[in-house]
Amino acid sequence: MEIVDYDHLARLLDTHDLLDWGRDLESICKQFLEDNPHGRTPIWLETLSRLPEVEIEQLDLNCNAVTVTTLQDINTDLIASELMSLFPWRKGPFHIHGIDIDTEWRSDLKWDRVIPHISSLKGRRVLDIGCGNGYHLWRMLGAGARCAVGVDPMRLFAAQFQAIRHFVGKELPVSLLPIGIENLPLDQPTFDTIFSMGVLYHRRDPVTHIHQLRSLLKPGGELVLETLIIEDEDKSVLVPKDRYARMRNVWNIASLPQLTEWVREAGMRDIQIIDVSPTISEEQRTTRWMPYHSLKDFLDPDDPAKTIEGYPAPVRAVAIARA
Repeated sequence: MEIVDYDHLARLLDTHDLLDWGRDLESICKQFLEDNPHGRTPIWLETLSRLPEVEIEQLDLNCNAVTVTTLQDINTDLIASELMSLFPWRKGPFHIHGIDIDTEWRSDLKWDRVIPHISSLKGRRVLDIGCGNGYHLWRMLGAGARCAVGVDPMRLFAAQFQAIRHFVGKELPVSLLPIGIENLPLDQPTFDTIFSMGVLYHRRDPVTHIHQLRSLLKPGGELVLETLIIEDEDKSVLVPKDRYARMRNVWNIASLPQLTEWVREAGMRDIQIIDVSPTISEEQRTTRWMPYHSLKDFLDPDDPAKTIEGYPAPVRAVAIARA
C-alpha cells in the first residue's frame, strides 16, 4: 500500500482530460515523498491496511458532515479506534458509518459562506491547493464537480484522506497529491476552478503564489482565495516578528486593498470580496479528535480581540476573481 493510489490517479487524469497536465505526477509525488520522508508513514499505512471493507448503503456529500452509512453489521468501535489513531483531525466534519469525526475546524461553515457566491461547480475540473485532509474535495464533488484534485504536502492529511476515501468510495473522481504547489506542473491553464484557502499567509512571496494559481486556470476560470487579513482601509501588510496566533510561518497578512492589488497584479479580473468573517470558537476548537491547543489558546485571555502575541485576532476574507 502507498499513500497515493497511483492507479486511480492515472484513471482520473485519463478520464477527465488531464493527461497533458498530469502525466508526470506519479514520478513527482514519489520523488517528493522520497526526498521528504516521515517516520510515521509506515504506521499510518498499516492503519489504512486494517480498515475493513464496508458496503455503502447511502452517501451524502451535500450535508455539513460528509456522511456514509451502511446496513452491514460492523464493528464501529474497531473502525473508530483505527480512525482515531490518525489524529489530530483538523478539517471536517465526517460521519462514517455512525462514527462522528468532530474535527478541530468546522470546515462546513467556511464552505457555507463561500459556495453561494461562486460559479456553479457542475461539470468543472477543480483544483484545491492546501486542501488539508480533503474535506472540501468531497463537498466539491457533492456540488457537481467533474473531478477534484487536492494538493497538500502534509503526509498525515494524505493518510486521513485515504481513510475517508476507503469508506466513501474508492472510484469517485477525487485525488490528493502529497506535494506542494511549487512541485506541480505550472504554466499550463488546465482547471476551471481553483481554490486556495488558508495558504497565502504561509507563503513568503504571496504574489508569486497567486501567479502560480493563475497559471493553472483556464481562460475565464475562477479563483477562490481565502486568507487571513488585517482590517485597514489602506494598502498595508502585517509581517509578524515570530509567530501569529502561535502559528509558525505566517509571513504576510494583507489588508483588503492590498490583497485586491496582489490579485490584480497576477492578471486576474472581476475581483470581488465575498466574505469577511472573524474566526470564532464555534468554528475552531479543541475536540476529542484534535485534543491539542486551538483558537481559545491562541488569543489574549484578557483581550480576545488580540492574539497571544498582541496582534489583531484572526479575521479571514474570501476573494473571487477570473483569469
